[in-house]
Amino acid sequence: MTGPTVDLFGPARALDIEYLHEDLAHRAAAEGLLDVAYRVVDSPLGPLLLAATEVGLVRVAFERQDHDAALEELARKVSPRVLRAPARLDAAARELEEYFAGERTAFDLPLDLTLAAGFRRVVLDVLSGIAFGTTRSYAGVAQAAGSPRAVRAVGTACARNPVPLVVPCHRVVRSDGGFGQYAGGPEAKGRLLELERAAKVGA
Repeated sequence: MTGPTVDLFGPARALDIEYLHEDLAHRAAAEGLLDVAYRVVDSPLGPLLLAATEVGLVRVAFERQDHDAALEELARKVSPRVLRAPARLDAAARELEEYFAGERTAFDLPLDLTLAAGFRRVVLDVLSGIAFGTTRSYAGVAQAAGSPRAVRAVGTACARNPVPLVVPCHRVVRSDGGFGQYAGGPEAKGRLLELERAAKVGA
C-alpha cells in the first residue's frame, strides 16, 4: 500500500516557468520585439485584461468580452508581437486598484487610442470630460461631439470603447435614466456608478 503522491516539483516548476516568461519579456523589450504587453488583474468586476504599447494603455477588456479575442484583435490591428509582460502595466494596475477602493477619481495614464478612429475617437474625447460621480445622456454626448442626431453612433462608440473604466463610458446613460448597454454588463455599470456616488458622498 502506498501513500498519497506528493508533487515535489510542482511549485518549483511553476516558479521556473514564471521566471522564464519574465526573462523572455525583458529580452523581447530590450531587443525591440515587444510591441504590446499585457497582464490580467483581479477586480471587483472580475478579471480584467490590460494591454499597453510603448505609447500607453491600449486595451482594457472584461472577462465577458473574451480575453483571447481581445488579444487576437490586438495582434491583428496593432502588432502580432504581443507578450505577457506585467511590469509595463504596473501603473495601470495600481491606479485601477485605487479607483475600485474609492481612492482615485481620475486616471493619470497615457493612452494609445489606436483602436478608435473617426467619430468613435471624438466620442472618447467627450467621455474623458465626464466628471467622476456624474452622468451624461447618450443624446448629450452626441450634442457635445458635434453630431446631435448620432445618438445610436454614440452608443456604438461606447460599446466599442477599447479602454473602458479609464475612459468612462459607464457614465453615459439613457435619457430616461436607464443604464443602457455596457461592455462589462449592466450589473457592472450599475456597480461602477454606485461606487462613484458613494465615493463622492464620502469625500
